[in-house]
Amino acid sequence: MQTRLLLLLLCTSLGACGDGCSSGEQPAGDMSAPEDMTPAGQDMRQADMASDASMDMREPELDLGPVADDPRVYAFASSCQRLKARAHDESVFEYLGKGEQGFEFGAQPMQASRFRMRAADLGTYLFYDEEARFLVHTDGAFARPAELESALTMLDDSFKPGARWVLQGSVREPEFFQLKHVATGHYLTREGLSERMQDAVVVDLEPAQDCATFPELTLDATGDVGRTTFDDGTLYGAVDTHSHILSNFGFGGAGIFHGSAFHPFGVEHALGSCEPFHGEEGRGDLFGYGFDNGGELDQNALLQGLVTGKTPEFNHFTDGWPTFTQWPSAPRSSTHQTQYYRWLERAHKGGLRLMIQHATSNQIICELLEGSNAQPTRYSCNDMVAVDRILIETRNMERYIDAQHGGPGKGWFRIVESPQQAREVIAQGKMAIVLGIETSNLFDCFLVPPDGVSRCTQADVLAQLDAYEARGVRVIFPVHKHDNGFSAGDGSRTLIELGNFAQTGHYSNFTQDCPDVPTAFDKGAVTFGDLNQPRADYFGEPYADMSKFGRNPAKALLPHAGLFMGEALEGDYCQSAGMTPLGEFLLEELMRRGMVIELDHLPRRGYVRAFEMLRASDYPGAGTHGNNNRGELYELGGVSKFSIGRCSDSTKPGERLSSLRQRLVQMQQAGSYPAEGFGFDLNGFAGGTGPRFAEDEPCPTPQENPVTYPFTSFAGDVTFTQPSVGERVIDFNAEGFVHIGMMPELVEDLRHDGASDEEIEAIFRSAEGYIRMWEKAQRRGQEISTQ
Repeated sequence: MQTRLLLLLLCTSLGACGDGCSSGEQPAGDMSAPEDMTPAGQDMRQADMASDASMDMREPELDLGPVADDPRVYAFASSCQRLKARAHDESVFEYLGKGEQGFEFGAQPMQASRFRMRAADLGTYLFYDEEARFLVHTDGAFARPAELESALTMLDDSFKPGARWVLQGSVREPEFFQLKHVATGHYLTREGLSERMQDAVVVDLEPAQDCATFPELTLDATGDVGRTTFDDGTLYGAVDTHSHILSNFGFGGAGIFHGSAFHPFGVEHALGSCEPFHGEEGRGDLFGYGFDNGGELDQNALLQGLVTGKTPEFNHFTDGWPTFTQWPSAPRSSTHQTQYYRWLERAHKGGLRLMIQHATSNQIICELLEGSNAQPTRYSCNDMVAVDRILIETRNMERYIDAQHGGPGKGWFRIVESPQQAREVIAQGKMAIVLGIETSNLFDCFLVPPDGVSRCTQADVLAQLDAYEARGVRVIFPVHKHDNGFSAGDGSRTLIELGNFAQTGHYSNFTQDCPDVPTAFDKGAVTFGDLNQPRADYFGEPYADMSKFGRNPAKALLPHAGLFMGEALEGDYCQSAGMTPLGEFLLEELMRRGMVIELDHLPRRGYVRAFEMLRASDYPGAGTHGNNNRGELYELGGVSKFSIGRCSDSTKPGERLSSLRQRLVQMQQAGSYPAEGFGFDLNGFAGGTGPRFAEDEPCPTPQENPVTYPFTSFAGDVTFTQPSVGERVIDFNAEGFVHIGMMPELVEDLRHDGASDEEIEAIFRSAEGYIRMWEKAQRRGQEISTQ
């Protein structure tokens, strides 16, 4: 009861402030979400035009034709060069070098600046000189800053930094180049920039030595991917069935989730300090504080933090690059990036060949922190705004990785839109990425639409499926945490009960009349007993108007605080509602299109109905939170994921893989392909496998056979040495699965625990297994469409 009364005090305290109250200091800048990347050659925001009078005095604009696609421009990634230029009608090149104020042309060859050309996008570069300074054009001059501002640091998506340069083949002299300034769209001249391409100087790049090394994380792995198939011709490689690479673009795109998988300005911007958002000593990271402490959380301390905007004491070390004192740490920190692209590359070298990249967000979490002024946002908290941004940035990430490897299609990270493409990519030794969506307000089909928004219709669903299918989305969760127009939410308890009330204004809708079906979420006691009042009509009028929640969460909750103070309802409860008619229509359309249907966030009643529909159509599904419906999922050709135990038991070798072993038996009984993959759910607040040798959380029995270095991948083609992140050396044995790049260690550790080669092989057959499921879905979709 003390916690409930403090909640009431919290609401009273914050509610009295009105819409403008603040519960903490505003963070100074965004260190979580990379700015938009722009395709090479695309015009950006234009600088102010010269006056009409001055324009009349200039020579007429010449039509030099379009800039041709020149494959040479991609080959300079990470190279060391001197930059020299001349006017097209001159014969002598002038070198660019250090001047009194910045850079200037006219340097002698030996005094010319030596630039490390760091790819920021395809054909787009940062010029990083021997003294670790950047070539920037700003305020009409060439500058040499040691640090760059970006949309992150400015907390402004419209900000276009002056450090990026598009390398193009010269339209006047094709054997040379020209440079276009991304921020302005203007062209390099010896004096500065010109908006006219005819004024561009002819640029030549001269190989140099002794350039500065651009900051980057190491791979700590040697050798190239060699094995792509098994002896029987099936694909070699593991699948991560459930991933969220770019969660930093969810939740309003600010600091709720910190750190990006990539940034055009490199690791310093992608994985810098989280202090601008999480505050000094991480005390502004209220969501991470509440989530990571779990059952050991002092709820009174959390409520105090919501009032003050800070945790009551030290929360976490905030430093990122280059020291990384405390994060990344998937087992212990849910609000920091664990899938930086170099870590993904290391996992790829260890055998990860297929990944399902789910765009995710949560509007209520975002509105709670933004509306109470705990943390800012850069754009709307709306789930589909975040989904759209994440889909764009996933493709930008593919471009970025291509740029580091020499051009379009040359990177190891390949987005695929069909099982056939996935097979081709994996057979080339690359990683196939499939786009998915996992969010509560799918397609903006709310249970209670916001003011001015109509309830979704079948026509709306068809239009949205057409649009997202065209964008490459192939995997969809019909529902996530909260109720929507397709289904009741997944039935998660505690804070999700409160979140669903804030989302819909409806009482909780739990009953003990539950179907006998396994569930990942829809089970157990109801935390807020007085909030639970089951209703007969799922679409009935809500109890409360929560449309103003996003403006001031505490003020919106205050009139209903009494509902949050009742005792828990003990027993096994489930959602009283399942899928709606529109939800069934969505499933029918997903099957007709051959898309992958994710099942595990359906409540029990919805899960039962979904299986009825899948059986009737002989259609496979995906259970990537681990539910396989007692093996029936495999009878339909579906896939799930296995779990990994943390601690070993010397009396039971290989016991950490008991989940995999059980599932392989079920697959054999069902006659399905015997393979099961990972479902790490990294960056999805799911944590990671903890360490066997942790001193603060010791295993119940003595642990033996730690991972030692060097070791080779299961395929035998890559050698791994002890990993580091910047200056921090990671001890897998004591820290666990801290980021996705530790997947090779995780497999090696399972082998040390006594897992057999046959069991490990089943993991590395899982990409093949997932693609077979997808192929059946595609095949059945074509057959259903013609019936």
